[in-house]
Amino acid sequence: MSVNQETLLHVARLARLSIEPATLGKREHEINALIGVLDQLSAINTECVQPLFHPGDIALHLRPDSADAADENARATFQSIAPEVSGDMYLVPKVIDSKGEA
Repeated sequence: MSVNQETLLHVARLARLSIEPATLGKREHEINALIGVLDQLSAINTECVQPLFHPGDIALHLRPDSADAADENARATFQSIAPEVSGDMYLVPKVIDSKGEA
């Protein structure tokens, strides 16, 4: 598969990108080189390769989800630094009007 200048300009227009006419040939060559590399990668047999959800194979260390004694004072601490509070509630600025518009 290769990309010609017409296709490149069409995709650029769809993506709302501007390509300088002087660099159009260079961009066409770069895109075609990238497609060539991707074609080489797709030709590799990966049937026996186990999929990874993360390339680093990280083991997560999770803590137990429990309420601590320190959490009892968290509300008072957080509300003391909040810009506006009313009772136990945080007051936030209105971002959507009654018509549902932002």
